[in-house]
Amino acid sequence: MCGAIKKHPHHHFTSLMNVVARPFCRRPGSITTVQASGSRALAPKAKAPQAKPSPEQHFIKSRSMHIQSIPMWTGTGNNYAYLVSDDKTKEATIIDPANPPEVLPVLKEQTDGGKIKLISIINTHHHRDHAGGNAELLKHYKVPVVGGKNCDKVSETPADGSTFKIGEGIKVKALHTPCHTQDSICYFFEDGDQRAVFTGDTLFIGGCGRFFEGKPEEMHKALNVTLASLPDDTRVYPGHEYTKGNVKFALSVSQDEETKRLEALAMNNTQTQGKSTIGDEKRYNVFMRVNDPAMQKVTGETDPVKVMGKLRSMKDHS
Repeated sequence: MCGAIKKHPHHHFTSLMNVVARPFCRRPGSITTVQASGSRALAPKAKAPQAKPSPEQHFIKSRSMHIQSIPMWTGTGNNYAYLVSDDKTKEATIIDPANPPEVLPVLKEQTDGGKIKLISIINTHHHRDHAGGNAELLKHYKVPVVGGKNCDKVSETPADGSTFKIGEGIKVKALHTPCHTQDSICYFFEDGDQRAVFTGDTLFIGGCGRFFEGKPEEMHKALNVTLASLPDDTRVYPGHEYTKGNVKFALSVSQDEETKRLEALAMNNTQTQGKSTIGDEKRYNVFMRVNDPAMQKVTGETDPVKVMGKLRSMKDHS
């Protein structure tokens, strides 16, 4: 790992810097292609609802980064784990693999077949529906667990702004975003001009996480300073599929064209992860519009931190 990493001495796993890489074989089957043009992510076609969504793959065209979404607890928690791999070296990481019965079959199919080499587990925060699968996965893969200090079995905690690599092409930057939990970390992945951010329960498509361990000023900083500073074409991969619920709240406070775009995204997609960008979120996510006069009017506040707090309170009681 590059940058400042706090290693936890009670774990003795191989460092991410010392993993041997091998060539990559593409997984057969359906692949969702993310265009390299950097165009806006919202041009969805209507899809029939699926009782059990299958893993969805996003192949960054002409680059080496593959992102595979693994739905977990569909219909209840509606969580996502993400398997991110480097085409050239086969190196891969699994993000928030909280439910091993749903994650391990996907991992085993690829690792046992020599398609990928798992080099790490990454957690966005310590809640069990994100980090609760670490112990079971470590029975199968002796790899470091990268995450906040309170994550189960964590072995390496990246400092805010520190970077590390997955394979040859994927650079990862850790962004500390305390509020939902104090150990919340978002991870910005960059491969050439292709970008993705894995936001856990900090940023959802059209929403944000509850302030369980933090205050409005912390979520304001997380969303409107830290994440808002990422390139607008950065695709957003949250920890849950909460978009339809977020649309319902958004429509209660705004009926403008941008909110209708968010509504269309939710209506036309069973899974919305990777289909919205940071630029999109700044336009239609009410929690990233705290300086918008419309949000100030509906909350009766003008200070952005107070707007954030009032919006969250309204959402919690909606």
